[in-house]
Amino acid sequence: MKKHTTKFIVNPNANLGQAWRLAADLRPVMAEFGGADWAGTVYPTHAIELTRQAVEDGYDLIIAAGGDGTVHEVINGLMSFPKEKRPRLGVVPLGSGNDFSHALGIDTDPAKALRQIFTGEPHLIDIGTLEDNRGLLEYWNNTIGIGFDAIVTIYSHNMPIVRGFLMYFAAVIKTILLNHHPRHIEFTINETEKWSEDVLMLTLCNGPREGGGFNIYPDASIEDGVFNSVTVKEISRLMMLRLLPEFMRGTHLGFPQVRSEPFQTLSLHTDKPLYIHCDGEVFAGFTSNIHDLKIELVPQALEAIF
Repeated sequence: MKKHTTKFIVNPNANLGQAWRLAADLRPVMAEFGGADWAGTVYPTHAIELTRQAVEDGYDLIIAAGGDGTVHEVINGLMSFPKEKRPRLGVVPLGSGNDFSHALGIDTDPAKALRQIFTGEPHLIDIGTLEDNRGLLEYWNNTIGIGFDAIVTIYSHNMPIVRGFLMYFAAVIKTILLNHHPRHIEFTINETEKWSEDVLMLTLCNGPREGGGFNIYPDASIEDGVFNSVTVKEISRLMMLRLLPEFMRGTHLGFPQVRSEPFQTLSLHTDKPLYIHCDGEVFAGFTSNIHDLKIELVPQALEAIF
C-alpha cells in the first residue's frame, strides 16, 4: 500500500547530470507538504514505465522532475490510461530547455516550482497525438519540429560542453551551415484545407516556445483547444540568419516567408524522408524513412497543476 498520494519521478541525468543534485535539495520542501514516494529513471522510456506503475498503484499526483524529455515520457505514461484514471500532473523544471514548464507558467526555481504545484490549481490541458506511416503513435505536449529544428535537436544532443539556450543556439548555427535542405510537403488541415509548399522548417505548437528560448508561436496556449503550425518557406542561409533573432523575440510571424495556421488535425506527405523531433526528443533522425504524418488534438486531456 502506498504511503503518500504523490509520486515524484526524477531524471537524475537531466541537464548534464545536474538534476539529481537539484532534486535532492527539494526534500525539505517536499516534507512540508506531506512527502512523496521518489523514483529515479535509469534508461530511456523508464519514466513511461514508472508512470504507468504509479497510476496502477493509485497515486493522485505524479510530478515529473527533469527536462522536457522526462515530462514527455510521463505524459505518454499517463495518456496510456483512460481519462478518468489519469492522476494530476506536476512539473519541476530540472532540464536544459524546460519549455513545457514555461508553457505551464511554472517558476524556473525548482523549490518555488514545487511549492507552486502543491498550492496551485488544476487546469485541463490539451495534448496531441503523432502517428507516422509505420503506425507508430506517440503523445506530445509542447512542440513537434519537422526539418530544420528537428536537425537542431539532433545536433544539440551531441554538444556536451554547453548547456541550456547556448546549446540550442550553437546547434542552430551548425544546422544553417550544414543542413539547409527544404522538403516539398503536401498539407491537409482539418481534413478540408489542402496546399503544398517547399518547406525548410515546420513547427507544430501546443506551447509557445522550444529550444530554451525560441518563441515559435508566442500566443500559443495549452488550454485553448487549438494547435498552431509555423512554416518557414524555402529561403537562403542568409535569410535564415536574419530570422534567427526574430524567432528569439517572437516577431518572425510578420515576415512573408513565415506562414502560420491554427488546426485540430493535420496530415503531411512528402517524397523525401522527414526528420522529426517530438518535445525535444528525436522521433526520426538521419536514418528516417517517414514520409507521412498525422497529428491530432486531444482537448482537455490531462489535469496539470500550476
